Amino acid sequence: MQERFSRVFHKPSSFLRAALAVYVFLTVYGSLYPMTGWRLPGESHFSFLFEPFPRYWTGFDIFINIAAYIPLGFLLVTAISPLLRGKRAFLFALLAGMGLSLTMESLQVFLPGRVPSNIDLLTNAGGTFIGALAGVISAPHIFRDDRVHYLVHSWLHYGSSRVLIVPAIWPLAQIYPQNYLFGHGQVLPHFSQWLSSVLMMPVSLPFTLTGNLQLSPEQYWLSETIITSTGMAGAILLLLCVLGPAAPRIRLALALFAACIVTKTLAMALLFEPKNAFVWITPGAIGGVLTGTFIVFGLIFVPSAIQRRMAMCMLLISLMTINILPDNQYFLSTLQMWSQGKFLNFNGAAYFLASVWPYLALWFLFRINRYAKKTDFGVL
Repeated sequence: MQERFSRVFHKPSSFLRAALAVYVFLTVYGSLYPMTGWRLPGESHFSFLFEPFPRYWTGFDIFINIAAYIPLGFLLVTAISPLLRGKRAFLFALLAGMGLSLTMESLQVFLPGRVPSNIDLLTNAGGTFIGALAGVISAPHIFRDDRVHYLVHSWLHYGSSRVLIVPAIWPLAQIYPQNYLFGHGQVLPHFSQWLSSVLMMPVSLPFTLTGNLQLSPEQYWLSETIITSTGMAGAILLLLCVLGPAAPRIRLALALFAACIVTKTLAMALLFEPKNAFVWITPGAIGGVLTGTFIVFGLIFVPSAIQRRMAMCMLLISLMTINILPDNQYFLSTLQMWSQGKFLNFNGAAYFLASVWPYLALWFLFRINRYAKKTDFGVL
């Protein structure tokens, strides 16, 4: 039995450890969002532990708090292998998850817009318990016969599964509602607000760049087609450029795209109403998906160096377009139906991820481009 476990848990998974780091960061960011108005509390940081349970809570709140920590418990168990496994890994994950939740709840005392709660701590611990149990049960199957590491070395150019973390979180960037499908990275309006508060005068960077630009419905349609196609092509080409010849490129590309569409649809149904699940399907989005599909399939079997450069080009075009365009008034009217109270924790993390993902992807492409120049991968 000991020999079997030594073979099963032979090497750690860099992908799972990178995924754990990303998930912890997003959990911290979401728990402390919007991170403004910090103040010194007039009570102990941990006084909420000894208060009665809140009078007003719903089954939905309980479900969300449990669901948020299930992936954390699972990642804690699987990422710590082979250092810890079995009961020790389960205990470590449970204590780490509860410790993170306790830290977040105690820090919320300093934020006027957040209310720490002992029931949140209990439900987060319950989610960690479920996730850790699932991790202990599934870990032997995940690492059986070192199958994961075999696929990593046969499917990936760079011999490490952590290179998959950036394309893997692209579906999560679809959760927060955007002006345009796959239109992430819009930061100029937020820089404008920051400059306005610093300079104490109205500043609009998009207006400075484009003037009082007004788009017709046809121009909005064309703009969405460009943003959707370039954002989609850039993300999928990012995945393809790290895959080796043995990888099932078409199936993996379709799986990534399908994960994004499913995530987008479920998010729209949950954030708004089920009848709005497919509100993101517009003529511009359909045209962008079709155009992006032609771009991806035209480049799916070219050398990885070309895919890297084209991915960077696509993402830069998408970023420039999304940041200079005026706001989509239809999108703004849709947002008025959105009550964010129930999703405050998720909104902060989802908004952050949607804003920074393209810049993270460009940094990632630049890093692997520098690495490829030192190896034979750059000329494949």
